[in-house]
Amino acid sequence: MDSIRIHELTFDYDPADPDGFRAGMARLGPRLGATDSGVTIYELPPGQAICPYHYEYGEEEWLLVLDGQPSVRTPDGVERLAPGALTFFPRGPAGAHQVRNDGEQPARVAMFSTVVLPTATAYPDSGKVGVYTGDPDEDLIAERAGGVDYYRGEA
Repeated sequence: MDSIRIHELTFDYDPADPDGFRAGMARLGPRLGATDSGVTIYELPPGQAICPYHYEYGEEEWLLVLDGQPSVRTPDGVERLAPGALTFFPRGPAGAHQVRNDGEQPARVAMFSTVVLPTATAYPDSGKVGVYTGDPDEDLIAERAGGVDYYRGEA
């Protein structure tokens, strides 16, 4: 049986991420051979978020706070969580969320999710929708306002 020691992980940071979204990540599902579910451990420096406020159309997500006191924004408002806190984000608008670290110390969280491809994600603050296929060359993020009629371009 393969196993991973969570407190011994190293985190990957994407240098292209803008300030405010510079979270380190360690994707564990692929390391352990998971295909239908996943877990990612995020390291959140102060002032940084995992990603923009969003909700998933195809996936359920769970959040477990490992260290620190991250803030979670949902449709109900913003709440600061303590280590050991566990919460769930359902599919659709009711599951909208953003995880960020508004504290002064680093925070670590585990995000568990189902893995569904293709899937779509909505970003309410910016009016975008992302379509994710599993093939980065086929993925698309578009503004909702740029939508076209179903028959546009058809003969």
